[in-house]
Amino acid sequence: MHRILCLLALTVLVGWPRLAAAGEVSTYRLDNGLEIVVIEDHRAPVVVQMVWYRAGAADERPGVSGVAHFLEHLMFKGTDSVASGEFSRIVEANGGSDNAFTTWDSTAYFQRIAADRLELVMRMEADRMRHLKLTEDDWKTEREVIIEERNQRVDSDPGAIFSEQRRAAQYLNHPYGRPVIGWRHEMEALTREDALAWYRTYYAPNNAILVVAGDVLPEQVLALARTYYGVLAPSPVITPRQRPQEPPQLAERRLVFADPRVAQPYLVRSYLAPERDPGAQQRAAALTILADLLGGDGQSSLLARKLQFDSRIAVYTGAGYDGTSLDDTTFSLFVAPADGVGLAEAEAALDAVLADFLKEGVGEAEFERVKTRIRAAEIYAQDDVAGLARRYGDALTTGLAIADVEAWPEVLAAVTRADVMRAARELFDRRRAVTGWMTPVPQAEMLQ
Repeated sequence: MHRILCLLALTVLVGWPRLAAAGEVSTYRLDNGLEIVVIEDHRAPVVVQMVWYRAGAADERPGVSGVAHFLEHLMFKGTDSVASGEFSRIVEANGGSDNAFTTWDSTAYFQRIAADRLELVMRMEADRMRHLKLTEDDWKTEREVIIEERNQRVDSDPGAIFSEQRRAAQYLNHPYGRPVIGWRHEMEALTREDALAWYRTYYAPNNAILVVAGDVLPEQVLALARTYYGVLAPSPVITPRQRPQEPPQLAERRLVFADPRVAQPYLVRSYLAPERDPGAQQRAAALTILADLLGGDGQSSLLARKLQFDSRIAVYTGAGYDGTSLDDTTFSLFVAPADGVGLAEAEAALDAVLADFLKEGVGEAEFERVKTRIRAAEIYAQDDVAGLARRYGDALTTGLAIADVEAWPEVLAAVTRADVMRAARELFDRRRAVTGWMTPVPQAEMLQ
């Protein structure tokens, strides 16, 4: 164990790893517009196929929120070649697993399977890209499924409701303010035609990215892709995405969500923050390190030290930022107060810590410790072939290029303490914040 740790430390100190260290990354584009990314990793005879569409909840037209997620479910219903519900059963029968997910910026479908079964899953995935069949029973049944999913994951969970309300307050004009799963009253009105209109508009090779990672050769993947995806017609209606943007925020927004089911009160403050942009990822890199400094580690981060251990104001603290987003994202701070500490007192303590941080800055030793931890995380990430596939798919569906993905570790490595403090001073302006309190106590009682 000691030797392993020493080797890891040596690797970290030598430099930041390239994401392709587990294997080479090759890229292609078919004549019909399909982009292909191949990540080689020959350590195990396993392959991951992911198909990403540049279409997510933020691309929905007003009134049909949830249709992107609705179609994600319906994509498992079948084609003329694969009967309804058979897709996943075939994958499982061949020793694999599959699933899908929808975000605000993309929808993705993936299978993990033995490398010699890649042709099978590629044939089925290509088939449903343009040949989905939906019966009346299919879409009506699945609409009830997604409504029940909302019942379980959102409506029965105070934390999920609180998150949904805060996001709606954060984005007044941008469609990131609507939930991926959809608003319930609009979900209940979704129809077969809504789903098919979404499918016909966005599900086409010239709006998709194929990512294949694992024990494969690029030439093999390209040949299979030409055979199964290359014959699909592109869509003539695909255009660059243009979304409504947020106006400048001029005043802090605040909300209190009270629910008797809340066991642990907590507060969240979030700020709009820039995303990673192609060829210009420096600010996002500084914010990534800032989030780790403030709340990335439950024992040594600034908020943990100051609020959990020194003053014992809080039982939990955290900070979060994810710059992989097509449009402006958020930077969030979390505080769960200790017993006997009110949310107002916890918020005042948070403000005091931030004020001291902006005044005093970050020490060199602490800064280097955080950067070392991030370097190590980059190394460990290369052992997860599915995670690498997702990293490339996330990036390409949010406007980044392969070069941006590969440069990201080096951009992180170049961040200085001055960069982090500059980013913090630009970010932490209460006039541009959304602050939410979650509590079991009605607001009237809190103010007494």
